[in-house]
Amino acid sequence: MIEKEIIEEILHNLKEINAKLDKIILNGNMPYPDEEINSSDSLDVMMLLSLPDHLRTTATTLFEIGPATAEDIAEVTRKERAVESNYLNQLVRMGHVEKYREGRKVYFHINNKLC
Repeated sequence: MIEKEIIEEILHNLKEINAKLDKIILNGNMPYPDEEINSSDSLDVMMLLSLPDHLRTTATTLFEIGPATAEDIAEVTRKERAVESNYLNQLVRMGHVEKYREGRKVYFHINNKLC
């Protein structure tokens, strides 16, 4: 019984990941699978899957909602704003995300130079 529940949860998670990747591709944030990527450091599907779960969640949320503050991301992921700010800054240091300031707010967006 427990194994069946685990398999159902894995299947659900895979469907969710697939739906998010489809949305990312349709939004133009990522190339279609048969398109070539110019940079080896880009945040492509394999790079996204190689990220730790916490960073992958933050990155996919940023893909979904576009440029956003750490507070915006935290509302979606239901984590603390400071935690998301830390994760977003890690992605900035890795070169996958860029940040900019508008007034007092700091916004993050996927590094378009890489995609």
